[in-house]
Amino acid sequence: MSATIPTTLPAPASATDVTGARTEDAAALITGARERIDALDDRIIGLVQERMAVSAVIQEARITSGGRRVNLSREMEVLGHYRDALGKPGTTLAMTLLELCRGRV
Repeated sequence: MSATIPTTLPAPASATDVTGARTEDAAALITGARERIDALDDRIIGLVQERMAVSAVIQEARITSGGRRVNLSREMEVLGHYRDALGKPGTTLAMTLLELCRGRV
C-alpha cells in the first residue's frame, strides 16, 4: 500500500476563522487586542519572576537570622490585598503567587 500525498495545501485560515469574529473589522480588532494581551502577559511573567527573586532574598535573610522561611502573617496581608483589589479570584491568584515565591532557599 502506498500513501497518497495531497498535491495542494489547505488554504490558510482567514482572520475571522482564527478569531471567531463574524467580520473582518472585528477580526482585526481582536487580533490587535490579543497582541496587547500577549505583551501584557510577558510583562506579568517578568514581574512574577522579579517577585520570586525578591522573595528569595527575604527568605534567605529570614533563615540566615534564625527565622522561618515563611511568615504567615505577611502572607495573610498579601492575600487580603489581592482579595480587596480583585475579589475572590484575587485570593486564588495571590495563593498561586505565594506558592511560586516559596521556593526552596
